[in-house]
Amino acid sequence: MRMKWNGRIAAAAAAVLAAVVLAGGAALAQQPEAREAVQGAQPARAVEGLATTLNDQVDLALTVYNSDLALVRDVRQLSLPGGTFPLQFMDVAGSINPATVHLRSLTEPSRLSVLEQNYEYDLLDPNKLLQKYVGRRVTLVRRRQDGGAPEQEIQAVLLAFNNEPVWRIGQEIVTGLRADYYRFPEMPENLHSHPTLIWTLQNAGAQKHQVEASYLAGNLSWRADYVLTVGRDDRSADLAGWVTLQNSSGTSFRNARLQLIAGELHRVAERMMRQAADVEERLVMAAPPPQFEREAFSEYHLYTLSRRTSVLDKETKQISLLTSPSVPVQKVYRVDGQTFYFRDEQQAGAPIKDAVKVFYRFRNDEAAGLGMPMPAGIVRVYQADQKGGLQFAGEDRIAHTPKDETLDINTGNAFDIVCERRQTDYRRVSSNTVETGFELTIRNHKETAISVDVYEPIGGDWQILNSTHKWAKASAFAARFDVPVPAGGTAKLVYHVRTRW
Repeated sequence: MRMKWNGRIAAAAAAVLAAVVLAGGAALAQQPEAREAVQGAQPARAVEGLATTLNDQVDLALTVYNSDLALVRDVRQLSLPGGTFPLQFMDVAGSINPATVHLRSLTEPSRLSVLEQNYEYDLLDPNKLLQKYVGRRVTLVRRRQDGGAPEQEIQAVLLAFNNEPVWRIGQEIVTGLRADYYRFPEMPENLHSHPTLIWTLQNAGAQKHQVEASYLAGNLSWRADYVLTVGRDDRSADLAGWVTLQNSSGTSFRNARLQLIAGELHRVAERMMRQAADVEERLVMAAPPPQFEREAFSEYHLYTLSRRTSVLDKETKQISLLTSPSVPVQKVYRVDGQTFYFRDEQQAGAPIKDAVKVFYRFRNDEAAGLGMPMPAGIVRVYQADQKGGLQFAGEDRIAHTPKDETLDINTGNAFDIVCERRQTDYRRVSSNTVETGFELTIRNHKETAISVDVYEPIGGDWQILNSTHKWAKASAFAARFDVPVPAGGTAKLVYHVRTRW
């Protein structure tokens, strides 16, 4: 018998599968042609044994590192039979590292043993479902459009599913068959709606156990975000620090005890998938008192939230870390030269323009209302305009900064300060020694006087022969000049240097 449907050759498999509907029911008996189609095909069976979900959870602790890693400690209250049996531990993070999983009984540690552990991550989706049903019977359903019966059903055996399904219907092999949806009699074996840990346990103790499952998971991270609001006089600022926590692990952590670890954690290199997440930036937030208790932990710093919190999947959460209402700041202007200036003869023509960088400098000490380790993160700088509205002035990234250290926050380049460089002399003394002269002209178009730090990375064995301004040896290979510039005025730095390499 040849069976026909209107519009049987249609869209690709992805479009066909978009309307998949799962419907329970008794399994249909396989007919002879189905058994002949794929020899040895076995019906799926559900994993037998106990299952535990978040409904059994009595405690949850989450320790998040600032390196895309988290330690999860999930405690659940279970009723376990005696002897040997499987246990499905459901609702774990999709980004779990199975090699790090550890299960123990908090009630009777020596009486509950783990004999075997499996991590089932073959998750349910339309394509996977069809792949699992290769060699088995499926009900194809099409809604009639001609006013007849509301639905038309046909029993077919799925022979293959590669680019699209291949069916056996009666005695014919059919491809390109389009259905509105499919019906499957049961859930295939080893296919789960969520990542699941499966243990084979041996219980020689009591029936009631409080068990703790701990594991490391990726796609959980945190960073520090700081808001520095600088006063109009550029001499003081308000600083607020925030913890920005991102969860893309595939599961939510509710009512958890949260701890954060700051520091450079050494790890063996692994290929781990990262998911990008858009972060909503908050310009100005009224920060409450710090909520984290800090302690030194090994070579790191551990921050413990004083209350429980929930970290939902696909969520970005911010929690206040620190606040200081009056931090003394200093506005610093800096010019950085280039090493090649001192090696070669510069071409004649227009002078070289060096950018004048702008920094806000402050010290992380108790006198500034700080004096606590500041985790690595981004400092965003704001300043009020003449009408009192806060405007974004730039941002910079800081490394982990211990207390009593100085921070320089680069907010960009100065608009009203110009620095032009001209090579005034170049003389080769020997095959490896040259004498070079430079003139730096700095023009200040501001209404206030400034001072510019000029750093020259000379390199090699060098000596300043003469200079119009005082200088200091900033490092083995750099000189620093302090150049005052009057309001609306100009200053010229002229010096000669001998370099040997």
